[in-house]
Amino acid sequence: MTAPLRPDLARIAGWIAAGSRVLDLGCADGELLAHLRETKQVSGYGVEIDMAGVIGCVSRGVNVIQRDLESGLAGFEAGSFDYVVLSLTIQSMKNVEAIIDEMLRVGRTGIVTFPNFGYWENRWQLLKGGMPVSETIPYQWYNTPNIHLCTLNDFDELLTRHGARINSQIVMHKGRRITFLPNLLGSLALVRFESLAKTAPTAAE
Repeated sequence: MTAPLRPDLARIAGWIAAGSRVLDLGCADGELLAHLRETKQVSGYGVEIDMAGVIGCVSRGVNVIQRDLESGLAGFEAGSFDYVVLSLTIQSMKNVEAIIDEMLRVGRTGIVTFPNFGYWENRWQLLKGGMPVSETIPYQWYNTPNIHLCTLNDFDELLTRHGARINSQIVMHKGRRITFLPNLLGSLALVRFESLAKTAPTAAE
């Protein structure tokens, strides 16, 4: 029996069509890919730099490549995947623009999730004079791996500059979907997008 996914991963899984090819960047222990393989007959690869994550993928029978995403996706041909997923990783990357371009190159649809810096508790903590610490940004300023935090609006503008358009956007907080004032009340953003130069596959939300 398949174990329940985290709420955000379950939303991502809901966006992915059965039988498709998926590249999961920063896939950790391969939980999402294993779930998609078992429930939707999805094939694909995970990319992970952490050895514990790679071992976790292997134990789940998930195809995984150990690689630093900062070096790009040169090993993958253009258009070789239906979906490229980057979950809770983009905020810690040095070259955000390069990975967006690479996702659009190798996949027809990109899916990115990130902590929404526009969440009201983050803004409130800044107003009080300190750096935000929250469920989705759980680090202190001196030990955080997050170097490129952004809001929903910031990410939308980045996609537009790179010739992409948003197909779907979900904002969540503590596992629940937020529909009212999402950029203010949601702490976690999930965005599905495609290149304006390509045709996206049909997928159910």
